[in-house]
Amino acid sequence: MPRPVCASLPVALAACSALLVACSGAPARLALRPPNSSPDSSTIIYVIKRSWHVDIGFATADLQPPLASLRTDFPDSRIVLFGFGDRRYLLDNDRGFGMLAALWPGAGLMLVSGLGSSAQAAFGEDNVIEIPVSAAQARMAQQFVWQSLAADRAAVAPLRAGPYEGSLYYEASERYSGWHTCNTWAAEALRATALPVHSFGVLFAGQLWIQAQRLDGHH
Repeated sequence: MPRPVCASLPVALAACSALLVACSGAPARLALRPPNSSPDSSTIIYVIKRSWHVDIGFATADLQPPLASLRTDFPDSRIVLFGFGDRRYLLDNDRGFGMLAALWPGAGLMLVSGLGSSAQAAFGEDNVIEIPVSAAQARMAQQFVWQSLAADRAAVAPLRAGPYEGSLYYEASERYSGWHTCNTWAAEALRATALPVHSFGVLFAGQLWIQAQRLDGHH
């Protein structure tokens, strides 16, 4: 199984992050009110857990402009997944400094993966959450994802092939750090829809997964 998009963080970072959250006055949960959605809405946001990393995805057919332009890069995909990570770790990990470098701010990188099968078939039932949303909410999440990609003249192009079949790396517009991880980014993507999700202090997959389970009605 390929390594997740974002680097795992050492125990020391977990302790520091817990202290930072505890010392802040930020609320643990945000009382955001989601937009009204049609009861027959069939638009799904996929939340995928890959070990310590979380991806956000959409059915290829549900992609809206400008994110829909990526269909040309994934012509045979049923679902397209998006993950954020540390460029140094992802591209220079063989040098042995990726984990350490990920603690300091640096350039981010987007890994986009196309699935030809269902998300459950690819990752297992226990690692997939499907969140039904309105078309307007899906558009807000996709706009957030699009803005996370570094566009040139309103267009994006792959940087290089990803680590496994059906994946491509793209330049990211956001920076990665020990305080803004892959999971922080994924939480921000869901929060962009005005769903009741908080992103502050979300560094690890489990912190986001619990929130996503509540949205899906799981306990």
